Amino acid sequence: MSNLSAGQQKYLLMHRRHKRIVRVSRVLILLSFLFIWEFTANVGIIDSFIFSSPSKIALCFFEMVLDKSIFLHLGVTLYETILSFLLVIAISILVAVALWFSSKLSEILDPYLVVLNSLPKSALAPLLIVWLGATKTTIIVAGMSVAIFGSILSLYTSFTTVDPGKIKLIYTLGGNRFHALSKVVLPSSIPAIISNMKVNIGLCLVGVIIGEFLAARDGLGYLIIYSSQVFRWGGILILCDIVQFIYSINLLILQILSAVQHILPIPHFSKYPVSPQTVLPLSSQKNIRQT
Repeated sequence: MSNLSAGQQKYLLMHRRHKRIVRVSRVLILLSFLFIWEFTANVGIIDSFIFSSPSKIALCFFEMVLDKSIFLHLGVTLYETILSFLLVIAISILVAVALWFSSKLSEILDPYLVVLNSLPKSALAPLLIVWLGATKTTIIVAGMSVAIFGSILSLYTSFTTVDPGKIKLIYTLGGNRFHALSKVVLPSSIPAIISNMKVNIGLCLVGVIIGEFLAARDGLGYLIIYSSQVFRWGGILILCDIVQFIYSINLLILQILSAVQHILPIPHFSKYPVSPQTVLPLSSQKNIRQT
């Protein structure tokens, strides 16, 4: 701090004060909301049977922890969400690579992917139950259906927008299309893949919950439906908070992966800006091969 000027020290102090005010304000807003909610429910301004109250929600949560039912259903939803998420990422990358390799195939499938992506996925869940039965496979497929088509389109767009000069450099140096994919296209698309993962984890969670609404005997979606049928509103709010917490944890993990990718970048051709004008001529290519 001694090496900083008075103006810099003042700026840093104001920045820390701003961050502190933001954090305190967020906590105060949450506490104020909970206090008003609890107070109005206790004095009868709102019906605690319909709107519940923070104390009833906390009591309901402790009951679910004591009988360990929450952990069973939470584990089921996590398993289905993670599996559908991993399948979406793997299939999306493979299909996007296939479309990038074959422009004819991409022209043929493009309208179908756009139409499938625009379908209301919640409307597909009853059909999936009829086709696949009321099993965990149906729920996993429902989770995948929400995210997979948009993910394919997004990754394929990222692949096709890679700097053409870098790909031309690979071809000039004797590389083939596989070399261009592994050395330029995939490394350059890592930020897009991580961004897709951030979106897909939430979409897969939504799809799994929708599937559990209709075709499950366990899981958070099943608990939400059951709680609504027995007018256990506190349980519904708890489960919604848990779903949001799961999404936040998954998003935090992906943000850590993104930060690691920025700190430890993978070495590849896309690090070096290359324009079509800087591609080596064939004579230089021959000299490089001879050396």
